[in-house]
Amino acid sequence: MLLAVDVGNTNTVIGLFENDNLICDWRIRSTPRITEDEFNIVISNLFQSKKINPSDIRKTIVSCVVPPMIKIIDDYCVKYLGHTPCWIDAASVNMPILYDNPEEVGADRLVNGIAAYHIYRTSLIVIDFGTATTFDVITAQGEYLGGAIAPGIGIAAEALYKRASKLPRVELFNPPETVIGKNTVHSMKSGIIYGYSEMVDGMVRRIKREMPATPVAKVIATGGLAPLMQNISDTIESVETGLTLEGLRIISQQL
Repeated sequence: MLLAVDVGNTNTVIGLFENDNLICDWRIRSTPRITEDEFNIVISNLFQSKKINPSDIRKTIVSCVVPPMIKIIDDYCVKYLGHTPCWIDAASVNMPILYDNPEEVGADRLVNGIAAYHIYRTSLIVIDFGTATTFDVITAQGEYLGGAIAPGIGIAAEALYKRASKLPRVELFNPPETVIGKNTVHSMKSGIIYGYSEMVDGMVRRIKREMPATPVAKVIATGGLAPLMQNISDTIESVETGLTLEGLRIISQQL
């Protein structure tokens, strides 16, 4: 089996593949201060819940944007799985990277780009709604062209709560029925959710103006809030919830 791990700033997504099929996956909090032994306790409990034998895991591949987690996961794999994991960076992916400094591109952004191009084989704008909202642009030839990074929806909502003394913390699972809010919570949800939708659509239009007219870039989204944003966005065409894990699987076959 293949163990695929995507370490983000907020959450870590873990998936197990057998013969190219994702057999189970989990989402846990990213905890940079955890030890490899504590990490093993968490993972072992997840494995036990699905009756997974860790000895069946032959390979591990990791994308990580949280540097303190690198040693933790590396030590965990060596100590408890008996092998060194494969780490994603600009040198390990089979995709031309047209960034000024390819090493600056986050591993998760590269993985998403590779997975998206593998699925669609056309020019793409990949939007990931994570801790940050990222826009990654892939050419029709399968090159990583570049992109944009904006604060994530959750960060914006939390900042509003913490910096404005009279504003409450709000949940962002469902958009309000109307844009014009009739109370504080309604107004905040409208501004955050519909406001971000307009930001997404505006960014997509601007990115498309800088891309070749043909083929028209397909716009796909991933990340926890992608289904919510697709419902109110005018430009998101499809959602790929398992994009990062699928990208890790694809790259693992090339290493």
